[in-house]
Amino acid sequence: MKVLSVASELYPLIKTGGLADVAGALPLALAAHGVETRTLIPGYPAVMKAVKAPKKIHEFGSLLDERATLLSARHEGLDLLILDCPQLYERSGGPYLDTHGRDYPDNWKRFAVLSKAGAEIAAGALAGYKPDLVHVHDWQSALVPVYMRYAETAEVPGLLTIHNIAFQGQFAASLFPYLELPGHAFYEALEYYGTLSYLKSGIVTSYAVSTVSPSYADEILTPEFGMGLEGLIASRGADLYGIVNGIDADVWNPATDTLLPAGYSAATLKKRAGNRAALVERFGLDADDGPIFCVISRLTWQKGLDLLPAVIDELVALGGKLAILGSGDSDIEAALQGAAAHNRGRVGMVLGYDEKLSHLMQAGSDVILVPSRFEPCGLTQLYALRYGCIPLVARTGGLADTIIDANEAALAAGVATGVQFSPVTADALRRAIRRTIRLYRDQRLWSQMQKQGMKSDVSWNRSGVTYAELYQRLVSKGQ
Repeated sequence: MKVLSVASELYPLIKTGGLADVAGALPLALAAHGVETRTLIPGYPAVMKAVKAPKKIHEFGSLLDERATLLSARHEGLDLLILDCPQLYERSGGPYLDTHGRDYPDNWKRFAVLSKAGAEIAAGALAGYKPDLVHVHDWQSALVPVYMRYAETAEVPGLLTIHNIAFQGQFAASLFPYLELPGHAFYEALEYYGTLSYLKSGIVTSYAVSTVSPSYADEILTPEFGMGLEGLIASRGADLYGIVNGIDADVWNPATDTLLPAGYSAATLKKRAGNRAALVERFGLDADDGPIFCVISRLTWQKGLDLLPAVIDELVALGGKLAILGSGDSDIEAALQGAAAHNRGRVGMVLGYDEKLSHLMQAGSDVILVPSRFEPCGLTQLYALRYGCIPLVARTGGLADTIIDANEAALAAGVATGVQFSPVTADALRRAIRRTIRLYRDQRLWSQMQKQGMKSDVSWNRSGVTYAELYQRLVSKGQ
């Protein structure tokens, strides 16, 4: 089976979040099931710099009045199609934001062009290549099935995966004439309370919609989590699937991870001490035996990190320490920086993101805090399981699906892998921290939880099978 995947980011070339990890890992997992994936991505500077000897395979004369070249390349096992359009993608900022953290004003066009290119490839623009299915990710490529429908290439089924429904690609309705779609497409697919919604249009026109955990698939049917699209998604309920994400078990393997000072396995957990020592030094923490909590996250309301400043004093009073890696909301950043300054030796913070440091934190910390108000799947807690770092998570979305709470029954059965809490409030988080520290004090029990987490199958093995089966079902439906 030939699949065209269209994504706005792709690990290891360009990454702002979990979408990139999924878009990069899923094609490799699906190869074992006879699925050949080609991934279309924008030609950002980081992409153009990383790929070696790309080959020009097609010229687009006009994509919404933009000229673009399609390049073919291989990179770390991935078969890439790169949309080289410097006027849209050669920017000094990130994929979506400029150097000042503001949305590019032409994001509507940058990702409509990517989508139109995907639709033309699906329709046979490349000689000798036509995919059996198109898999698109989030709002940035959600127009692909729209262009396919109105170009009458609907015999190629489209699957839309929603990684986070909070981001919907909403733009002014006045831009619709520039999308080169028939007038009736506005009300049939794109119109959303007087604006355009790219994500809505993908939900309407795709053969099926998936999201990244079973619990999140249920949650987005509710007003609390559906972000205004719950009614539309409910209307597609028969075509809605929740498939939990996996991680690349080769990249995230503490026994072979070259980014760590000390490799280890479930059988050699004592070797984690070398990583703990390096972490303590990096964050300026005291070298006592108290549990080290860590946060590796965007510092936002969604991630529940606005609650953290209110619980730090108690965490420290109970003998804990905290290492923070992240950036985001300026008020949360300032509050956490203030807490670090007030609790020197107990709280350390690195502003921004550092891939190598994130590996060290998973390998050297005892607990990772993930207090998200909503979390479609989450990958951080999966990395933590793999590294013997106990996840303390909110009971929501993929966090609830992937972590087994250390309640009495789970502890007695030896299956607990972490701590869940609900509701997402400062008081509930405090109680969860107290419970976690009590568990930590019983090192025999703690070691059992670490080992149980480390043997959890958090790879793409099972989810890869599920995606392959879904692809086959959609292809059969389209025939």
